Amino acid sequence: MTEKDVQNAFTYHPPIAEQTKTYEEIRFSVLAVALYIRTHCPESRERSLALTKLKEAVMWANASIACNS
Repeated sequence: MTEKDVQNAFTYHPPIAEQTKTYEEIRFSVLAVALYIRTHCPESRERSLALTKLKEAVMWANASIACNS
């Protein structure tokens, strides 16, 4: 990573313009999948991991928007 990359990765990026709407749309879309998994998959370690990975996906998608817009 360059110094610029490090600065970007560890700096707060407040939402600008339409980003807030995009964050909400991502969360809403992933929520539908999470609820489907919770309803249709048996309670298990695997289900918990699937839900955790969805949380991670939202986090990384949001970071993508914040750090690259």
